[in-house]
Amino acid sequence: MTSVMGDLSINLTEEQGMLLDVARGFVADKAPIEAVRAQLETVTGFDETVWQDMVALGWTGIALPESAGGAAMGVGSVVPVIESLGSGLLGTPLISTTLAGQLLVRAGGPQGGSEGGATLDALLSRIAGGEIATVALLDNGDWGATNTALALTDNGTLQGRKMMVPDAGIASIYVVVCHLGNAPALAVVERASLAESAITENTLIDLTKRSANVDFTGVKPLATLTGSQVVSALRDFGLLGALLVSAEATGSTARCLNVIVDYLKTRKQFGKLIGSYQALKHPTVDIYCGMEDARSFVYHAATLVGDEPLSVDAEVACRMAKAQATEVLTFAGDRSVQFHGGIGFTWDCDSTLFIRRAQWTRQAFSDAGHHRKHLGQLLLDS
Repeated sequence: MTSVMGDLSINLTEEQGMLLDVARGFVADKAPIEAVRAQLETVTGFDETVWQDMVALGWTGIALPESAGGAAMGVGSVVPVIESLGSGLLGTPLISTTLAGQLLVRAGGPQGGSEGGATLDALLSRIAGGEIATVALLDNGDWGATNTALALTDNGTLQGRKMMVPDAGIASIYVVVCHLGNAPALAVVERASLAESAITENTLIDLTKRSANVDFTGVKPLATLTGSQVVSALRDFGLLGALLVSAEATGSTARCLNVIVDYLKTRKQFGKLIGSYQALKHPTVDIYCGMEDARSFVYHAATLVGDEPLSVDAEVACRMAKAQATEVLTFAGDRSVQFHGGIGFTWDCDSTLFIRRAQWTRQAFSDAGHHRKHLGQLLLDS
């Protein structure tokens, strides 16, 4: 039986600590709640100027190799930045772009094959330079499926469509999960190759997020990645996606908790501050404890993930982080609505932003039940 007491280390390097401080300051300056709300019903969901400021800070290249213009700090170093963006509810394509870069790096390693006119470093350089990239994964709503129904045909074109592609409407580079023969493959597609009618925008419950269905039929990829390393890269992509979404959710929980505490300290009922009632104190403490648990899981996972294929300990850590962060943000959002009373259900109250973010977080990269099922197999060897 595998021991449930695996690697429990949590390390925050000096560079990661600096990234955390800079990102927190950035969010405080660039993401007051009024600025976030102003973007909720725009086409992109974020301010292009803010995105370019993030690119100038080097955040799009944190985990990319130096040969591509990145900082080669590892994907774990992206976590403090994503947590900070989550605390500001700041909608940007950084998660999508980071994960696309990681999938390319991991699939294009020593055992990976590549065909097409674009070299891997050239693609990664474009991503590090601020071009928005995304991964087209889902054939349907099942994150746990193989999602390789889309075909790369013998004549070199794609046949099929993908659902719920994050930031598809603004991406320049699409990494499309497909099959070539009987094996999974990755096809790199440029926006200019798509037909005008290829992208159909989705309506999401979290208005800080964007996604679309994309029809890739007839498109000739810029490059393709094949080989045994694609399978490993896709597995890691799912786990790293769960980790980054967990980091964002943990930051959002912290912001939600601050909103709750501020309200409890100012709202009076029957002549008393409502924060004096135990019925509100206890759930608030539960949110705080759950948030700290989630943060511990997130930074434990950030410690274990590296450039090499993820270990079993890293997989356990990523899955634990997703399960915990998902549930605590859901609880926090729900309590925020309830504590605010009638106004908590309205658009004017920020509680709606947290409960919407929680619902999106539950679905992205599989829900808590899915991850706990796998954790049972990993930890109990069942």
